[in-house]
Amino acid sequence: MLEAWARAVAEISPAEWVAVAFAFAYVLLAIRQDAWCWATSIVSSAIFLVLFARAGLLMQAWLQVFYIATAVYGWWAWRSGAAQGRELPVSRWPASRHALALGVVAVVSLANGWWEARSGARGLVPYVDAATAWVSVFATWLVARKVLENWLYWIVADLIAAALYWSQGLLATSVLFVAYAVLAVRGYRAWREDLRRHQAAAMAGARA
Repeated sequence: MLEAWARAVAEISPAEWVAVAFAFAYVLLAIRQDAWCWATSIVSSAIFLVLFARAGLLMQAWLQVFYIATAVYGWWAWRSGAAQGRELPVSRWPASRHALALGVVAVVSLANGWWEARSGARGLVPYVDAATAWVSVFATWLVARKVLENWLYWIVADLIAAALYWSQGLLATSVLFVAYAVLAVRGYRAWREDLRRHQAAAMAGARA
């Protein structure tokens, strides 16, 4: 068993290790609400774009293009507010908005998975690929807007993605996404506490 793991680790490409390192840095910085998380996201996404394309995970590859574009927007949204003395605060969405968004994600994922299946992919892989990609698109947008619930979506998406990447031989990336799920729990708690502090400060200011 240990020998099999050693061989699997030895086969991990240097590019995948670099992508994993920058992706891990992205999550840690995002938890701290540090705008530099978007710079590390661009680097990791650019590398993963190539890796996923080679592994035949088309939606995961296209997802990296979205990540890069969102990283540029996220950098601007987080930095512009801070530069003007009004940093983008953590917020929450009502359940009705989440329900609507999830309905759209489900429909798009099914259609996208069906299209991938017709293109030659077999089994559940194209549907899992599509669903993971579209949930990640949604969650990334929530991160850029600092919506608290993004972390809950990431917990689910990361665990499913970890299984998908493992099935495609991307061992380091699979382990990374398990770690992502754990960090997402930490991220949720940190952002929730920050939201509570801001709400308490706002209430105190209203009473003054």
